[in-house]
Amino acid sequence: MAFFGIFSKEKKEVLDKGLEKTKSSVFDKLTKAIAGKSKIDDDFLDDLEEILISSDVGVETTLKIIQRIEKRVAVDKYLTVNELNKLLKEEISKLLEENNSKNLEKAELPDTKGFPYVIMVVGVNGVGKTTTIGKLAFQFKSLGKKVVLGAADTFRAAAVDQLTIWSERVGVPIVKQNMGSDPASVAFDTVKSAVAQNADIVIIDTAGRLHNKINLMNELSKIKKVMQKIIPEAPHEILLVLDGSTGQNAFEQAKQFIKATEVNALALTKLDGTAKGGVVIGISDQFKIPVKYIGVGEKMEDLQIFNRTEFVESLFS
Repeated sequence: MAFFGIFSKEKKEVLDKGLEKTKSSVFDKLTKAIAGKSKIDDDFLDDLEEILISSDVGVETTLKIIQRIEKRVAVDKYLTVNELNKLLKEEISKLLEENNSKNLEKAELPDTKGFPYVIMVVGVNGVGKTTTIGKLAFQFKSLGKKVVLGAADTFRAAAVDQLTIWSERVGVPIVKQNMGSDPASVAFDTVKSAVAQNADIVIIDTAGRLHNKINLMNELSKIKKVMQKIIPEAPHEILLVLDGSTGQNAFEQAKQFIKATEVNALALTKLDGTAKGGVVIGISDQFKIPVKYIGVGEKMEDLQIFNRTEFVESLFS
């Protein structure tokens, strides 16, 4: 399927549209900052620093980018916005490459020795966690994969109901229990059912609360342990979902969840509704955890596999 596979022209158009608010904000500010200048000077670099920080790239990552730009302009003087954009694209792409951000062209599932690939999804309420699970299920199913969902967020009745609606919409089975049930029990039943059905992929939803980090850590650890009774390496992926429109708040959420569990993949949602798309660059740089998916629209197909080259190209074009 084009949207979850190769970077098609159609997918690029969706990405460009999804990043439109961030692109417009960054490009307009860059144009004003460089107007009338014949070279990149200290004043312009100060303006560039402010532009990147206001796009929620983050202070530490912004300073790294500025240092890279300073080294380049010490040799070459870039005079136009287009030349500056080219320079920014090159340096930010290199930064993302150094920070373990792979250029994925399709959903890569490693060999799981005959077991289903288990994804445990974490994140606070309201970031688009359930929607992300539904879109993942849809796109994996479109690739011919057999998917089973597990409603292990038993803390909120609405969470189970929402995931049930997505399972019906996508047409994939769901394992659930009553509200207040033990989340680990739901995860165990889900993995057991998936193995019995010869499923390819299991996606487990978890509670999205951070009011007590110790309880959260214990709960997630328990979920992992019970799944490992059936699949020793489960979960293969712990996907943290963050709301890109919250900017710096997304950084704080990432810190908390990374402390609580072994997050090894990130999804940034709601980028189409914000001018803070730079948060993708900052989070990738600060946490050295690959951004795997980005949400750039409401349609099923608008959850895209993150490709750093295409993302940076779109942002500064």
